[in-house]
Amino acid sequence: MTLTLIDWFSLFTHFLGVSLLAVGGAISAAPEMHRFLVTDEHWIDDATFANSITLAQAAPGPNVLFVAAMGMNVGLAQSGGTQGGWMAWAYGALGALLCMFGMLLPSGVLTLFIARWSRHNRDLKFVKALKAGMAPIVIGLLISTGYVLNNHNHEWAHDWPLWALSLVSVWVVWRTKIHLLWLLGLGATLGALGLLQA
Repeated sequence: MTLTLIDWFSLFTHFLGVSLLAVGGAISAAPEMHRFLVTDEHWIDDATFANSITLAQAAPGPNVLFVAAMGMNVGLAQSGGTQGGWMAWAYGALGALLCMFGMLLPSGVLTLFIARWSRHNRDLKFVKALKAGMAPIVIGLLISTGYVLNNHNHEWAHDWPLWALSLVSVWVVWRTKIHLLWLLGLGATLGALGLLQA
């Protein structure tokens, strides 16, 4: 099934809105992307969603690349997959462009204006309070992202090692000076040895 023009427009406008929710980076809006793409529209499945994020996070470059990977997977999945020929790949490219442009346009423009305004007004109590108030919002959004990514197969009994590792990692980052990259390396090693599987 190929997406209609209305579907493409809906994909683009949804990412325009999601862009404004991405406080703390695009990854913090992943639960909303999951709700729209997987739960409501069924354009991609849970595994494709999780794989899009994993692939983009492992690749060099900005974290927002997972948005392009999701858009590409939507276009491919809805036009016959990788066996759909050049047209499927063209729809994949269109999906990637619409999602990325939708994600970057509003937040980029808003960030530009707010950064300039807050730099000129950094001594105002309102600006200081706004910056302090954003921290709990970012933390909450990142926790919900972790929940969506850890819960993609919905098997709590199977996933307890992932949740335990996540909680231990949060505690170590919060209470020690161990660099986060060591924890990422530990997680990658445990996964490579087959001790942790999603």
